[in-house]
Amino acid sequence: MAARVERWVRPEIRALSAYHVPEAAGLIKLDAMENPFPWPEELRAAWLDRLRDVPLNRYPDPAGRALVARLREAMAIPADQAVLLGNGSDELIQIIALAVAGEGRSVLAPAPSFVMYEMIARFAGLDFVGVPLRADFSLDLPAMRAAIARHRPAVIFLAYPNNPTGNHWARADVEAVLDAAPGLVVVDEAYEPFADDSFMADLGRWPHLLVMRTLSKFGLAGLRLGYLCGPADWLAEFDKLRLPYNINVLTQVTAAFALEHKAVFDAQAEAIRAERARLAAALAALPGLMVHPSAANFLLLRVPAGRADALHAGLRAAGVLVKNLSGAGGLLADCLRVTVGTPAENDALLAAFEALLTG
Repeated sequence: MAARVERWVRPEIRALSAYHVPEAAGLIKLDAMENPFPWPEELRAAWLDRLRDVPLNRYPDPAGRALVARLREAMAIPADQAVLLGNGSDELIQIIALAVAGEGRSVLAPAPSFVMYEMIARFAGLDFVGVPLRADFSLDLPAMRAAIARHRPAVIFLAYPNNPTGNHWARADVEAVLDAAPGLVVVDEAYEPFADDSFMADLGRWPHLLVMRTLSKFGLAGLRLGYLCGPADWLAEFDKLRLPYNINVLTQVTAAFALEHKAVFDAQAEAIRAERARLAAALAALPGLMVHPSAANFLLLRVPAGRADALHAGLRAAGVLVKNLSGAGGLLADCLRVTVGTPAENDALLAAFEALLTG
């Protein structure tokens, strides 16, 4: 069996590790950047009423036209730009990679950044070029320009704000990358609900700029819905790679309903922003913790040298699950990432950290 697998599975696939999602049952889950707030009861009741009339015996609209119209209105997508729906932003990244794949072609992104850029590039048979960030996690613009000139990447992915560091890069640096790029530049705005800047209104300024978002951080992680915005010529080609009916009817109806009530989710995002500030200040007051600035719904922490594994295990033993990034090494050595939760969840995290650091 092993010999047959080795013969037929591509070597670059065998060299990869599957994306690991840890078991979180019974734990306060602060590892996956989810919106911690449930829907208000009255909203849930109205949503269930809407679902009663969904024709589950029929295939969904393959283009999700009603949902796209609602997205255009709610997210201020420019009228002259096209929209493509994906089963999460992961599917959209995969569609883009497959569309441009070819011998000697590459995907480029800052490093560290969202791990799926590299994984999907390798799935698609593309080379991946990671350009290290500066020590403060800002873009190293000279290094980016040099890498772009050398590798001529088919696609550059820029997470804005960045995951896992949480920071916004300087807008001027992103614009400089757009000016230098020979291929596509995808600005990934997964954390837009918690940030203060966006490139959505800039669509059309550069013919190769695309903006990608997800509703996962908006409060709908369980739906797996992403959307890609940009020039129709690009998206028409990507649409050829989208699997038929990739967005199921329940997702389409639920997301459209949620966008009708966007004010509820905007209020939740504001509450998360406020908790982010409170949590950051409280964590920074604990001995040995460095809290990096964040424009997202999570905080990157640098812990005392050599203690990341023990602190991660100690938090888990106290019932709190966070993300241990230290194993990646480099700029992420001794780093943990914590999602901003509810006030009660954040208090539990703080109490656990204080006991571990001062006990």
